[in-house]
Amino acid sequence: MTTEQPPKRYTPDGIEVPQPSENDVLYEAHDGVAYITLNRPLVLNAVDWSLTLHFGRAVERAEGDDEVRAIIVRGAGRAFCAGGDLQSSPRPEGMESPGMPQIMKRVWAMPKPVIAAVRGHAVGQGFEIAAMCDFTVAADDAKFGEIQVRHGFGTPILITPFMVGLKGAKEILMLGELLDAQDALRLGVVNRVVPGDKLDEEAERVARRFVSLPASAVALNKLAVNRVYELAAMQERMDYSTDPVLSQLAGRRGDAVAAERLKTLQEKGWNAFKEQRDEAFKG
Repeated sequence: MTTEQPPKRYTPDGIEVPQPSENDVLYEAHDGVAYITLNRPLVLNAVDWSLTLHFGRAVERAEGDDEVRAIIVRGAGRAFCAGGDLQSSPRPEGMESPGMPQIMKRVWAMPKPVIAAVRGHAVGQGFEIAAMCDFTVAADDAKFGEIQVRHGFGTPILITPFMVGLKGAKEILMLGELLDAQDALRLGVVNRVVPGDKLDEEAERVARRFVSLPASAVALNKLAVNRVYELAAMQERMDYSTDPVLSQLAGRRGDAVAAERLKTLQEKGWNAFKEQRDEAFKG
């Protein structure tokens, strides 16, 4: 009996994209720090079912390792994460795994500090992964954004209002524009910005600082700060698909612009879709 293989996929440059595998997320740990690397560089670490599955397993592994005192999340290649993979292969029938909101709630609730090291693009779900980490270091060439509105979608994890406040959240979520690293710093999306060649060094320095501190005190302070936001019902609102009002609005994606763009994606490919989507942002 043979298992049917998903159809081959190619980058705009004609390079074959590897099939989903356990190597879509890499894990290593030493000297008290766990390193979780999103590892789909040919598609800028876009999120599909495989990356989600293995990212969840890596987070669980780091949380359960008593030797790990701090965690660094990073992206392989030239980007942190380009958001959801709109051309991903379907998840195998019968395979169950937590969604990204559930994984990031685990990051939120665990007592260990989690640091995002961001270079290149962190957009869509990539933006939200970086935002849900406790500490975010960005390279000076990093780009951030909740760009889903451009193609007719809402945000998967509603973290932005709690992170940047009312006006900043509306700017980010409703315009769909990209923020450079300094604007991300100004709005509170990141903690600090460093030259690109210093990104790994700075993330490592922060992690080592956490490792050197009493673990119980670090955990207490993380969970105490989080508790302030939980009392404002943050966790319930992050997964707004359960909200009786917002869930209805989230399902209304049948407008003409969104339908036309998704049809372009299906029939003409990613480059044509991107050109059409970004037309309003040129100039």
